[in-house]
Amino acid sequence: MTSHDHQPHDTPGQAFTEYDQTYWDAFYNDRPSVWSGQPNAQLVTEVADLTPGTALDVGCGEGGDAIWLARQGWTVTAVDISQVALTRGAENASTDQASAARITWTRQNLLEWAPPVSSFDLISAQFMHLPKEEREPLFTRLAAAVAPGGTLLIVGHHPTDMESGAHRPPRSDLFYTAEEIGLLLDPGQWDMVTESRERVQTHDGEALTIHDAVLRARRRS
Repeated sequence: MTSHDHQPHDTPGQAFTEYDQTYWDAFYNDRPSVWSGQPNAQLVTEVADLTPGTALDVGCGEGGDAIWLARQGWTVTAVDISQVALTRGAENASTDQASAARITWTRQNLLEWAPPVSSFDLISAQFMHLPKEEREPLFTRLAAAVAPGGTLLIVGHHPTDMESGAHRPPRSDLFYTAEEIGLLLDPGQWDMVTESRERVQTHDGEALTIHDAVLRARRRS
């Protein structure tokens, strides 16, 4: 998977299980870099008031978020299905050895992998766009891996973006609201904030207003 836009763009009718390691390695090999290398904006906003601990960056891509988190003092497990992306991420991190030492790059198929339960102070899933039948089990596994007192941060493209003019695949099943994701969590165990946040992004030279679905949930101690 990738770090800023986690859905494939070229073959929207393809079965999602076909987006395997071979697909994503080819996706990254097609160009010298895919993403900007900058951390996702909502991650920066939401992590600002957290004390660094252990973090899981889900679908880390070329490592922009993982590297930023490590520079803030987090010990990061960066997970992606693409070995090409992970190798590139490690290379990007190597310019700052102190931060690089705080990142473990791990290849896993997120459709099958379950992170260890109650293990992370922060789990960040940025723009993981999957069909509901795959998305909900994944997010449920991620929630289970948050330690008591820890934070689950899930950010995605809001469904309204399909009418915004932004480049989105014509698959409404890939998009979700923060409130939908919140329904997966037990309100007796979590303190949640769910929002749709405006953000301006440039597409083909045109400034567009898009919306991020943002869920921040803190597991009660």
